[in-house]
Amino acid sequence: MQFDHACYLDSNGYRDNYGNIDVFIAVGSVASFTSDGHDTFPKLQRFIDSHPNTWIPGFLGYDLKNELEELHSRHPNLIGFPDAYFFVPQYTLLIGQYNVEIKGADPRAIVKQIEATVLTEEPPGFKGQLKYRMNRAAYASAFAGLQHHIRKGDIYEVNLCQEFFADTASLNPLGAYRRLNEVSPTPFSCFFKFGQKYILSASPERFLSKNGDILLSQPIKGTAPRGKTASEDEQLKATLAANPKEISENIMIVDLVRNDLTRSAQPGTVKASELLQIHSFKQVHQLISTVTCRIRDGLNATETIRNTFPPGSMTGAPKISAMKLIDQYENSRRGIYSGALGYFSPHGNYDFSVVIRTMLYNAENGYLSFHTGGAITDSADAENEYNECLLKGKALFEVLKSQ
Repeated sequence: MQFDHACYLDSNGYRDNYGNIDVFIAVGSVASFTSDGHDTFPKLQRFIDSHPNTWIPGFLGYDLKNELEELHSRHPNLIGFPDAYFFVPQYTLLIGQYNVEIKGADPRAIVKQIEATVLTEEPPGFKGQLKYRMNRAAYASAFAGLQHHIRKGDIYEVNLCQEFFADTASLNPLGAYRRLNEVSPTPFSCFFKFGQKYILSASPERFLSKNGDILLSQPIKGTAPRGKTASEDEQLKATLAANPKEISENIMIVDLVRNDLTRSAQPGTVKASELLQIHSFKQVHQLISTVTCRIRDGLNATETIRNTFPPGSMTGAPKISAMKLIDQYENSRRGIYSGALGYFSPHGNYDFSVVIRTMLYNAENGYLSFHTGGAITDSADAENEYNECLLKGKALFEVLKSQ
């Protein structure tokens, strides 16, 4: 790949009332922003303000929580990614249902270059040993500890995640991404490259979008596998829709997101407009709810993200207590996982996904990593939740095995 910076976002044909870009491509970099671990959100806003009328793709890592609250992360940053990174592209391509828009110094040259490109099917080319950071016994122990805190009343829901990694790996990132998008096409699919660092994402979840004065979040809680036949598939959907545990998990997180949005909202405008909608993806069925509000006057874009960050579906409730316990009971640093990935638009809007179902790869140090997780409530079962983690990682395992 000839560019050091690239961001490819693909909605894979999923259409809703909230997104209007089918494919977004940004390549090359004329300016970039890297978090130094201090005052990231106001510094990012100044970077955005200094580059008006342009697209700015990038990511916000989960560990930015440490800037927002009295929190810390005790685990090392083995992947070596910064907590936030954004870039101003040399060229952008927006592909809609009926049109393509190319922006840059010489759009016609880009068209010629695209037309002259020879596409080749390259395999993921993974070499390395994939390891579990947390085996079943360690997961069960952490699960029991967190459930004890729930029964004590310290929290009432928490998301427990585990890492799968290879520390001397090699990978063809573009081949791996194309295979991932084939195995698990999702509305927020993304290939992101900066230098020798890569994010390969098959996220189904929107964290937060801003369109004019409207904020919108679509938390996911509730997962079921796909059936082997049409009738089994319908039965699994019906079972998910009626599952008291999954419903309660979703409603708890809706309440948390509503509370987060209140910090940015005009009074009385926070609404859960769609509750417990079943969305079907190639690998799983999910329960998704939609929460919106109108933004109160005087807030800039990054303040509205800051007020809601990190995504509530990946923390638990109460949020700060859950995050403290997450760091105590998990045995790896989340980094970009559980953070947000997306773009700021030239019009002052933005759209960010939750970084889940996502592989991270640092070609400089050979570290490859992905996490999976699930919610723990008082009624949750450790064995079922562990198996759900494996189900959520199914596409990622498949990519790394497809040699």
